[in-house]
Amino acid sequence: MVNIIGHRKLWLIIAGSLVVASIVAVSLWGLKFGIDFTGGSLLELSFENRPATSDLASDLANFGAENVSIQPVGDQGMLLRFKSVDEAKHQEILKHLEEKFGKVQEQRFESVGPTIGKELRTKAIYSVAIVLICIIIYIAWAFRKVSKPVASWKYGVIAVLALLHDVGIPIGLFAVLGHFAGVEANSAFVAAILTILGYSVNDTIVVFDRTRENLIHAGGDYENFDKIVNESVNQTFARSINTTFTTLLALVAVFFWGGESVKYFALALIVGIGLGAYSSIFIASPALVVWEELAVRKRR
Repeated sequence: MVNIIGHRKLWLIIAGSLVVASIVAVSLWGLKFGIDFTGGSLLELSFENRPATSDLASDLANFGAENVSIQPVGDQGMLLRFKSVDEAKHQEILKHLEEKFGKVQEQRFESVGPTIGKELRTKAIYSVAIVLICIIIYIAWAFRKVSKPVASWKYGVIAVLALLHDVGIPIGLFAVLGHFAGVEANSAFVAAILTILGYSVNDTIVVFDRTRENLIHAGGDYENFDKIVNESVNQTFARSINTTFTTLLALVAVFFWGGESVKYFALALIVGIGLGAYSSIFIASPALVVWEELAVRKRR
């Protein structure tokens, strides 16, 4: 049996360090929000003979497209972001580029107004907050019959703390990617965060549920709480690793071969779900033991 709980300080220090690094990254650079949240137009094109980025930017500026941001995609593609335009202007841009640079194929076009973008950002924040509150309430209710030695609501709070670790680090990663590689946080990123919340809390509840069963079987032997928790983690260890590994195999395939539009959605899930497996084993249960130890010291 692996003594995971015995090294709880080490696991919590590693997790805490990664979270602090993510907070620093977000504080320094913030997230580079996509047009879903800021408003504007996005146009992805495939050129038969792709021009240089500088030539394309200069030509579009002369044509009247304001604040154009250009990002190469693959071998022949270009991703253009600029001030929101209507359908007539969209068609004018396409016609002009084809006349100037030869055959051009449109891959996608999206346009979002600034009011809608602000509304989407607000709704995204509310969605995450509501999910976290609901998780605490549900776990507190589910564990209501196991109130000793740890109160049932503490399971919910610790599960949410583990979830903040699971989503906080991907957010920090995207702050770094946004600053250095121009990767945007869009509605797909929010969907990835919500998916991570659901997947990771499932893993944590499986471990907590085994702890609950073992506490009931222990018949009130709360003096060995840390040993009971360690046994519970070991009993679910293989299940957590195997489930996560098979999920990551599919996500890695999507990341490499799923196309540009889902690449970073898959990356967020890879990082978040991988961290979810770590937190369910090395954060949630050790934190439960640490909280109980602090409570015992306070009572004494």
